[in-house]
Amino acid sequence: MAQIISFINQKGGVGKTTSAVNTASYLADMGKFVLLVDLDPQGNASSGLGIDPRQVQHSLYSTMVGGGNVRDAIVGAGMDGLSLIPATADLAGANIDLVEMENREFRLYDVLRQIRMDYDYIIVDSPPSLGLLTINGLVASDSVIIPVQAEYYALEGLGQLLETIQLVQNNLQPELNIMGAVITLYDRRNRLARQVVREMRQHFPGRVFESIIPRSIRLAEAPSFGQSITMFDNFNKGAKAYKSLAKEIIALEK
Repeated sequence: MAQIISFINQKGGVGKTTSAVNTASYLADMGKFVLLVDLDPQGNASSGLGIDPRQVQHSLYSTMVGGGNVRDAIVGAGMDGLSLIPATADLAGANIDLVEMENREFRLYDVLRQIRMDYDYIIVDSPPSLGLLTINGLVASDSVIIPVQAEYYALEGLGQLLETIQLVQNNLQPELNIMGAVITLYDRRNRLARQVVREMRQHFPGRVFESIIPRSIRLAEAPSFGQSITMFDNFNKGAKAYKSLAKEIIALEK
């Protein structure tokens, strides 16, 4: 039965989608069957894996809101063991559509339970907001990983995010677990970045992954070629960091 993990941070530009895509890719590279769910209306996880949203007939919106068969929406993602449920522009209206729907917070939960036995991991790339789509991602998940950028404002908004997670735990998904935070966009030459890492580990002992994701031009370039870093440049320092993160996630199950 799949472990369902949401990558979430309401702050944009923290490497959330990059982390979701590349972690999923390395889990697949290690022999796991992985499904990546693009819950972000921007569809960056989909386009970053070479999927053109304009060519998609069945998407997350069509199954989560439209009630279509979820298996019709699953596509290959360019490497063995990795599949994707893509996002299309329709998903932008889902926050409005879901308001009037019955069990609106459980729509993604119901979708993923239909296919949970088919995978080892289901990775959810959440939108940079705390709206109904993100709530659906949290309710559907077993665990949460929070990408945190190594900069001065890293902890700003983290308290609000943790409060939202706690509300979901208290009212909708009591078994939701915070797997940990992962430091992203790290520049070891920057003294402030090193200080952010120290503060994160001091404030959240045991809740910060050892793997630290560095700033990397190759990580930024890979999506423009429709590839994860696993396929684009497996020897890059960013690739090695995501491989290490995937190993940490697998180790947490043992």
